[in-house]
Amino acid sequence: MQPPVAAVIEAHRTLERLVAGLNDQQVAEASALPGWSRGHVLAHLTDNARMFARLAEHALRGELVAGYDGGVDERNAIIEATAGRSAAEHRAQLAAHTAGLETSWALATDVDWSRPVTFRNANLAATVFARWREAWIHMVDLELGVRPDDWPEDMAAHTIGFLLSRLPAGTRVRAEDVGRQWSVGDGPPGTVVVGGVRDLAAWLAGRTPVVSPVAAEELPALGPWPPHPPQRLDRL
Repeated sequence: MQPPVAAVIEAHRTLERLVAGLNDQQVAEASALPGWSRGHVLAHLTDNARMFARLAEHALRGELVAGYDGGVDERNAIIEATAGRSAAEHRAQLAAHTAGLETSWALATDVDWSRPVTFRNANLAATVFARWREAWIHMVDLELGVRPDDWPEDMAAHTIGFLLSRLPAGTRVRAEDVGRQWSVGDGPPGTVVVGGVRDLAAWLAGRTPVVSPVAAEELPALGPWPPHPPQRLDRL
């Protein structure tokens, strides 16, 4: 599948506009994520771009490297170490690493997108989809005016498919505004969750929908984020 590079670049530009006027006080304020300031979210988005660029640069040479040599501990340490940057420093670093990522992607040919990477034991194309999710979901977490109803329809639909494994087997998810339905696994039909495509994506991502999805009884409890490597799920 051809990855949505142009759509992710558009998300990057939206993110840059969103943080263009941030001051140091706003960066230090709490984000929507428990225990994280806006600075933590920006640090994560910045280093996520650096990490994906690293994977891309090596993949294009036919090399497999870890996203983080030190695993999740290294990832968390980088976020903690850089969250306290000034607003200007955050903007500069985000712009630099975003540009580096886009430059790496620009070197990829159609056949390169299938090159393997260690991220989720997937391929280079999967990192583009992941960055798409990261950019839009964390823009909501910054609490600077972007809401789930600002998400592109196709990004929201992709996110639903990615997060289906958070639901019990047999659950069906129906986005009535776009006429699409997803089914979790091969079990007998279970709960049907109905809503708008963006609201369903936000709910599955653990964010607050603009309009909460509904089910005949109560909404099913969400399980953990998709495991590594991800499970294979079917979409109707």
